[in-house]
Amino acid sequence: MVTLDDAVIVRYKSHGKKFEIYADPDLSLSLRNGEVEDLDLDKLLAVEGIFEDAQTGKKVSENSLKEIFGTEDVYAVAKEIIHKGEVNLTTKQRKEMRERKRRQVVSLIARDAINPQTKTPHPPSRIERAMEEAKINIDPMKSTDLLVKEAVKAIRPIIPIKFENIRVAIRIPAEYAGKSYGEINNFGKILKEEWRNDGSWVAVVETSAALQSDFYGLVNKLSNGEAETKLL
Repeated sequence: MVTLDDAVIVRYKSHGKKFEIYADPDLSLSLRNGEVEDLDLDKLLAVEGIFEDAQTGKKVSENSLKEIFGTEDVYAVAKEIIHKGEVNLTTKQRKEMRERKRRQVVSLIARDAINPQTKTPHPPSRIERAMEEAKINIDPMKSTDLLVKEAVKAIRPIIPIKFENIRVAIRIPAEYAGKSYGEINNFGKILKEEWRNDGSWVAVVETSAALQSDFYGLVNKLSNGEAETKLL
């Protein structure tokens, strides 16, 4: 559970009434931006309750919750407050969140994008310099996906950059197939698959071109070097 010291007040006004919760700022924004769908109530809220005034501790009556939100369920109401309300970050929280988001953006671009001239990934340091040169402002209230799109658009005039996927056909021998499936599925997108009569698993997997060598390394590790691969 997030502590009160680390929580923020999320406020929503409706029907002339005010509804407030003490919530984890990172999880609130992740939920709001669609980066996660469901969270445990004890992870999301510092205090399990919906307040008229969070600072005085005055809770909203169950009748009011039922009237405005159609339910008395604290988690369901908290989610609606987060989606429709205002997340009040402190200056320190906003600064820390901005820096975390910046690191995430750099990491995602370095992972998924390539230099189309060399067909190789850009190192994170190069992406960071380009973002600094482009004077990119990281808004912690925005989703990471949106921030990545904005950053790529801004740095394109500075460095050649392209998001490109590859498709690789693989065949994993029977003795490694079962344990390999989950990790390969987490690494890329399985477009086609088939379990053969001999127990082997064949599939076509789509992944980032920037991660091509990492993908081959994973497949070889999982299969003890006995897998077959073919770039399509």
